[in-house]
Amino acid sequence: MNSILAIPGHRPDTPANGANAPAKTSEYPSVRIRRAPVTTPATTPQPTPPKAGSAPLDRAAATQMSDIAPISPPAAKEGAAAADADGGLFIPDTSLGEAVDAEDEAENARAAQGKGGRKTSSFGDLTPRQEVYLGAICRQIAHNRFLPTPNKDEVFVGDGDYLAIGAEFLGHFVRLGGLKPTESVLDIGSGIGRMAVPLTQYLVPGKTRYLGIDPVADGIKWCQNAITPVYKDFRFQTVDLANQLYNPEGKVAGDSWQLPAKDAEFDFATMVSVATHLPPAEVERYCSEIFRALRPGGRLFMTAFIVRSANELAAPKCDPRLSGLVREKDQPCWHLRGENPMAAVGFDNGYLESVLAKAGFALLRKGFGAWHGDKSPHYQDILVAQKPRRSPK
Repeated sequence: MNSILAIPGHRPDTPANGANAPAKTSEYPSVRIRRAPVTTPATTPQPTPPKAGSAPLDRAAATQMSDIAPISPPAAKEGAAAADADGGLFIPDTSLGEAVDAEDEAENARAAQGKGGRKTSSFGDLTPRQEVYLGAICRQIAHNRFLPTPNKDEVFVGDGDYLAIGAEFLGHFVRLGGLKPTESVLDIGSGIGRMAVPLTQYLVPGKTRYLGIDPVADGIKWCQNAITPVYKDFRFQTVDLANQLYNPEGKVAGDSWQLPAKDAEFDFATMVSVATHLPPAEVERYCSEIFRALRPGGRLFMTAFIVRSANELAAPKCDPRLSGLVREKDQPCWHLRGENPMAAVGFDNGYLESVLAKAGFALLRKGFGAWHGDKSPHYQDILVAQKPRRSPK
């Protein structure tokens, strides 16, 4: 019987005296896996994909539409290494997302050859063995009842399975954004910790730091009470940013605010379902401030609604909840007709790339999401941009 605990420094009790064999404990940052010696590998159950709900377009419905990611954590790539024979669980590896050695590179080259001999690995350049480890982390998170989880009536950032969706985004951060376990993370729009909780199981304690920022005080308070006491490297801060949807009485203007972070303090920044609720001027300010707070080589992972054409919104395959998007006159943004302007904000194709370039970023990845009706492992569109390692001459 496997027991996964999410309390740093805590180990399950050892077997009672007289047991035939001592239990073995393997660990990864904040994940404790206790298992008895076995002779036959066990299989790891696959998580059930979260179900999307529907509701009138109030604040909760807007966030449902923005946040739902219906794909469960991906399985390991074909050709991945076999399960750890000791209990059938895969033990995560702190080399995830980092440069691989010559042996792993050779293994990856053999297993990831596509048509025409082209390599088909992701931006994170994970080897098949690393894919196994990452898949194991995601599955463990999705089914770990010991992790901090808010009550359903406390969640204000979308429906679906809280842990499963968070685990899926962890996979995106690593595969698409190249997030390493030793990097510090700045989470803009951290909400009620849905991205933070999976990161507690991935980031190395004592070597990284996490800062979550959000204008909704109740979400920050929950995170401060439920996450920080157990995971000391995780901090959360309320910023009273004005937002027509989430914080209409806010005192700080989003187009002139300053991040509570030092210059070059973080390696990785996330804006998950943030640009989908901001006007253009605020998106520009956010990107500028994030660029300042990132170290050279740091990445920004952003999700958005990118409108490729007005015609695609009327197409049957497009998410009908977004078919009411109308372009703002003389602006690069789109709003839902008859709804709060910040309920769902789309942007012209190419606009966000120009904002990132203006802030100083280099675009690494752009992928369209399933809301268009395209086949995609993520619902929203995703952009990954990097702060140059060296200043331009």
